[in-house]
Amino acid sequence: MSPHHAIVLACGTGLLFSQVSRSFGRELNVPDSVVDPAAHNRAAWDKYVQEGNEWSRPVSSEEVERARMGDWSVVLIGHEPVDRSWLPADLTGKEVLCLASGGGQQGPILAAAGARITVFDNSPRQLGQDQRVAARDGLELRTVLGDMRDLSAFGDATFDVVFHPVSNLFVPDVAAVWRECFRVLRPGGRLLAGFLNPDVYLFDHEALDERGELIVVHKLPYSDVTHYSAEERATKFGADAALEYSHTLTDQIGGQLAAGFILTGFAEAPHQSNASAPYLSHYFATLAFKPG
Repeated sequence: MSPHHAIVLACGTGLLFSQVSRSFGRELNVPDSVVDPAAHNRAAWDKYVQEGNEWSRPVSSEEVERARMGDWSVVLIGHEPVDRSWLPADLTGKEVLCLASGGGQQGPILAAAGARITVFDNSPRQLGQDQRVAARDGLELRTVLGDMRDLSAFGDATFDVVFHPVSNLFVPDVAAVWRECFRVLRPGGRLLAGFLNPDVYLFDHEALDERGELIVVHKLPYSDVTHYSAEERATKFGADAALEYSHTLTDQIGGQLAAGFILTGFAEAPHQSNASAPYLSHYFATLAFKPG
């Protein structure tokens, strides 16, 4: 959920939109083919787990026990619980794919609520968090390692629900994600997806972090690979930081429609701490169904 681009301190009121840069940032036009985002981001997220990233902190045994009793919530965007009506009223026995959703958070809660859970993630350490919660609290769930763009580990029409929290910013293309989600869902199955508002990538990250200023410098679509050299990325974000990519709403919403989904729900939320929060929604979420 954008760990190296999100500021960690809430800024005060009176933020100023600075004059738009005429340069729209650097565009090096480095082809994505020279970088393997899956391999790079696997290592990055393994490191984030070791560092205690907020999206890698497992739920408690108390939360799992409450979920067993029917008192539960999971997040799809930001820190806001997803609308329970977006999920089946009774999860008992439902096959749920938690897609790019490792970290010991959503998967264990939905498993405790009765679902048959598969957690699919690119990071072995993220999956390790789910495995530890399952062992600690006696939950049944399976974990599968892989790239969210390739769900060939699963057959057609395998799942009733795909739960896909904000994570597709870590792959350069999302069309394959939507196609694969559609393929593995059963007819009548549902996709809950969270993703970033692409406008958040317009801004200079250092100005946000250091002064709480919203300065437009990047032309969209944005990519860490095409907008900065490896040396610049190391200076700005750290050499081991995950690579991020913005995606247009045509790719995010239009891509789901092109894959065959019918969209029936939409939600948005501000970032929990970013300086952009008073001005725009940082996150979007969609509920979509596979016709059946």
